[in-house]
Amino acid sequence: MDCLSLTTSLHAFRRMISRKISPEQVKEIIQTGEIIRTYPNDKPYPSILIYKTVNKQPIHIVVAKNETTGTCIVVTVYEAGEEFWEPDFKTKRK
Repeated sequence: MDCLSLTTSLHAFRRMISRKISPEQVKEIIQTGEIIRTYPNDKPYPSILIYKTVNKQPIHIVVAKNETTGTCIVVTVYEAGEEFWEPDFKTKRK
């Protein structure tokens, strides 16, 4: 994802701390992870769901982007679990 700047919501920051996911890992995932869903109607900015395995942890990050300023906002960060995701961690269970 192409971001001129990156900011983290308080919610995402708290989740990063509680889930032991570092800011460096978040940046790496945003830069090199796979976009698995798009949410073009999210408000106030469209967002995407990014997936990457880091240290054997399947991580999902929701990032919104203000296209006017180029700022990306980390909305939430979590370790994907098989209770909600198929074993590929890209397909949501029904």
